[in-house]
Amino acid sequence: MLFSLIIPVYNRPEEVDELLESLAQTDYKAAFEIVLVEDGSTIRCEDVVQKYASRLAISYYFKENSGPGDSRNYGMRKAKGDYFIIFDSDCIIPKQYLSEVEKALQLNYVDCFGGPDKALDSFSDIQKAINFAMTSFLTTGGIRGGSEKIDKFQPRSFNMGISRKAFEASNGFGNIHPGEDPDLSIRLWNLGFETKLFTNAYVYHKRRIDWDKFSIQVNKFGKARPILNSWYPKHNKLTFFFPTVFMLGFAFAVVLLIFTYDVLLKLYFTYFLILFLVSSFQNKSIKIGYLSIIAVWKQFSGYGIGFLESYIKVIVLKQKPQTAFPELFFKL
Repeated sequence: MLFSLIIPVYNRPEEVDELLESLAQTDYKAAFEIVLVEDGSTIRCEDVVQKYASRLAISYYFKENSGPGDSRNYGMRKAKGDYFIIFDSDCIIPKQYLSEVEKALQLNYVDCFGGPDKALDSFSDIQKAINFAMTSFLTTGGIRGGSEKIDKFQPRSFNMGISRKAFEASNGFGNIHPGEDPDLSIRLWNLGFETKLFTNAYVYHKRRIDWDKFSIQVNKFGKARPILNSWYPKHNKLTFFFPTVFMLGFAFAVVLLIFTYDVLLKLYFTYFLILFLVSSFQNKSIKIGYLSIIAVWKQFSGYGIGFLESYIKVIVLKQKPQTAFPELFFKL
């Protein structure tokens, strides 16, 4: 089995350097190729690719900007392998990653898999706090972090594998972003393919992000979910409503203080205290524990508000998603 590693990139040569250096350290003995797709960057990484040309089998392509989903599709069409592995450019890959994937596929082959993400010690405190929010079993990140056992796992494209057969049958990613990952997973399920979580195939996801960018990102995640629910209603789940209910419940708890009823607010305080203690212990840092509270609040508020806005426009008012939220769709 020949693995083709597909990496879309936009204006991130430094990240590509770190990513390729990590892949150059792999303990995987079989041949594999890297297909790097420059998505209309104004700051290109050709020089970085050339730096690794003697150590890695890399194909480099430049195309007009059309978004990460279309760039991944472009790379898969150019690739030679029969199994594609997709990374974001802000990932660092453990040396055993490809060996773990090969082992998992030999043990229980699946046409599409996803793996969890972790944080390196070298990451910033904010990056570690955001990683906690996005992966902890105490938040909506439990599945992404690999802490839950579920039958239908929805891989995320920062760390995702898909067979050539499944790619050709599904035509790959659509033009919604974010949301292209669950959209592809559901279409694969409808075509009869399976998806699975490979818990040992983790990456270090750097998440090039600050608080403002994180809030915008999770808000878009929230907006995308009702759109996907409208496309695939049988895959709708009550858990998708949780961040919105969480935020509405907090607002209600504040209102109840007018009537000197503080039990509900105390429950929220207890939850955030648990977050603080768990994150502080896991990260061995009280500061990161504190920052994790901020990260989780921004995660729930951004996603919850985005979900509510999209639910009203798309589900209640029946607006066309591309008209209601044009910023979520790339023109291909």
